[in-house]
Amino acid sequence: MADFEITIYHNGACSKCRGALEIMQEAHIPHEVRWYLTDPLSEVELQSLLRKLGMTPSALVRKSEPLYKEQYEGKNITEDEWLKILAAYPVLIERPIIEKGDTALIARPPERLYEIAGKAI
Repeated sequence: MADFEITIYHNGACSKCRGALEIMQEAHIPHEVRWYLTDPLSEVELQSLLRKLGMTPSALVRKSEPLYKEQYEGKNITEDEWLKILAAYPVLIERPIIEKGDTALIARPPERLYEIAGKAI
């Protein structure tokens, strides 16, 4: 991440991720792609990202994912447990996430990335 100011946490199967990445490429916004499904975030990395997002682990959970519905929906899970679950099952992380310095946001819709990236152009 040292060479780029902006990191996009990307899932290639996600249309919103692809849309955000396409915007960044077309606007020539320098960025690094973190393929977080194949290069999962550690618990420490997740904690740092959550601070930048201003979110709790449970707020970052994608509740539309089949894994969530099958294994976690309706269960009483602590924030510490959610952190461990998100580290173990990154598919449950809401996306796309755009990070720049001490700030991050979920780019839904993808154009929200300009809230951060616009400052880097």
